[in-house]
Order: sequence, then structure tokens, then C-alpha cells
Amino acid sequence: MTNIPRSTLLLASTVLTAVLALYIALVALGNITDFDNNQQYVRHVLAMDTTFKDDDLMWRAITSKGLQDTAYVAIIVWETAAALVLIWATWLWIRRQHGPARRFTTYGTLMLMLLFGAGFLAIGGEWFAMWQSEDWNGLEAATRVLLFSGVVLIVAHLPSGEAETTRPQRQ
Repeated sequence: MTNIPRSTLLLASTVLTAVLALYIALVALGNITDFDNNQQYVRHVLAMDTTFKDDDLMWRAITSKGLQDTAYVAIIVWETAAALVLIWATWLWIRRQHGPARRFTTYGTLMLMLLFGAGFLAIGGEWFAMWQSEDWNGLEAATRVLLFSGVVLIVAHLPSGEAETTRPQRQ
């Protein structure tokens, strides 16, 4: 296998982490500044009101606006926290603190993989049958974020030929 020059790999990790941080920061900002539009998306998915309305599935629907709005606010908080973690990771990459940068990139990408993989694909897509909706189906967008997060995670963990920054061992 060809060795990738260390500086090129570290540059790729920095840029990819920065792009993902920018993306999720803009998503969170959009959800905050366009609260009503995206709130309607969450409400429709949880209410399952644009699905096939199969009696065997409709018992899963959440029709309480309070619970729907709580879920939406939780999503925004999680996106904002992930953005902050990834912004911090980017800063650490820029400062050449590669061990901590890799660790925070991992935290941020896993946060997004949980939200978009477990939250949107599994829970939204399957549990609330979002795949059945022609109007309120976010599976394609969630898949993009999940895959991009995975690419960033993989690149950040490729061997760079550099020793990890670790804490000194106590004797």
C-alpha cells in the first residue's frame, strides 16, 4: 500500500472536519432561524400523517404538539453541540494538536452518525415510516450526512505515521 504523505493526510482531515463543521452549523442555524418550516417537518414525520396510514403502524404516531416540539428542540440542540465539537476539532487540527483533534473529530462525527443514522434513518425512516411520505421524507439528506460523516471519520483515523499525543503515564 502506498504511504500517503503525512502533511497531505493531515490537511485532508482538517479540511473535511471544517466542511462538516460548517455544514452542521448551517443546518442548526437554519433550524433556529427558520424554526416554523422545519418544525412542521418534524411534526409531520412524528404524526405519520402523510404515510400510508396502515393501522398496524399508526399506533406509533406521536400527535402531541408538545412532544413533537420537544423532539425538534432536542434535534437542534444536538446539531448545535455537534457543530461546536467539530469547530473545536477543526481548531485543534489547525493548531496541529493531532491526537485531540482526531478525538474531537471522532466525537463530532459519531454525534452526527447517531442523529442522522439512528435518529433520521432508523427512527424517522423506519419507526415513523418516513419512507412512505412523498412530502416529508428526509431519508436522502440523512443518508448524505451519514456517509459524509463516515468518510470524515475514516480519513481522520488513517495512519499518518505520527505518534499520537498522549498523556504521560504515572509512575
